[in-house]
Amino acid sequence: MALLAVVSGFLFSCVPSRKFEDMKAEKENCEKERTEIKKQNESLVTENNELKALLKRKEHEVASLEADTAIKSNSYRILTQQYDKISMLYNQLLENQEKLRASADSEQQKAMAALQKSRDELQTKEDELRKLEMSLMQERASLEAMKTITEQKERELNEKNALLESQRNELSSKNSELDSKTAKVAELQSILNAKDSAMNALKSKVSEALSGFEGNGLSVTQKEGKVYVSLDEKLLFKSGKWDVDPKGQEALKKLATVLENNQDVNITIEGHTDDLAYSGNGNIQDNWDLSTKRATSIVKIILANSQINPARLIASGRSCYLPVDDAKTAEARAKNRRTEIILTPKLDILYEITK
Repeated sequence: MALLAVVSGFLFSCVPSRKFEDMKAEKENCEKERTEIKKQNESLVTENNELKALLKRKEHEVASLEADTAIKSNSYRILTQQYDKISMLYNQLLENQEKLRASADSEQQKAMAALQKSRDELQTKEDELRKLEMSLMQERASLEAMKTITEQKERELNEKNALLESQRNELSSKNSELDSKTAKVAELQSILNAKDSAMNALKSKVSEALSGFEGNGLSVTQKEGKVYVSLDEKLLFKSGKWDVDPKGQEALKKLATVLENNQDVNITIEGHTDDLAYSGNGNIQDNWDLSTKRATSIVKIILANSQINPARLIASGRSCYLPVDDAKTAEARAKNRRTEIILTPKLDILYEITK
């Protein structure tokens, strides 16, 4: 929570907070997607194993059917051989019948009886052969249907394996993307920690340099990742004026020395007034003008007493619209008449990381 507060503070002033939050949300979405794909992967692996087991059972059934078919084919062959023998015997009997036609009636009757018996046996064998043929055809049809089902299952299994492989590749891609973003977050955190440490050190240096002024119209605080040097009006200006008093100039010179040696911070000077209408004259028309003029005066003193790059400084007039005390009393208005020098770490590198 402390880390998020610090990150939010930095991004509120210097980094688009929405972009950071989007990156964080995207990370969480990736985590969720990785969990979901992992569950789907496990489900598909289970289904794959079940289909493989079913395929083995069907292959066993096919082997059994093929064995039965082989047995019945052998039976069919035997019956065919028997049929051929019976047909041959039938032909022989016909020949014998012709030979025995001239014989006695009793011999003829015996021959006819034998012939009829052979015919009956032949008919029985033919009926059995037809039954075997029908059974064999049914078995073959069943075997073909089973092969079709097996082939369909194999195609489905191949399609599911292809889908599983695709999801694995997608998961791998998501993991790589997540690892990259995690590394960016870690790098960002490392930079933020370093900036925090630098700002802590800067606050200490500023407090040490201005120790003679703290409690006498000057305070040094640190909040939201920034260092605030707040100077009361009485330390810097006479009422309604923007020329800095000698004592205030002394404090600003000491501050300029510290800032000159800390080039990784930007410097914003904000002038603040109370809510009473400006009663002066000349080039200053209102509190907006007065607050801006005071901020500009301080910028000029800092630049005149240091080698600070002017691009690091911003002069800003806030008039009476950012009070520290909303009460309509003399004490509250005295608090609001102040100048704040805000020291902000340069965060250019964070922009590059969050792109």
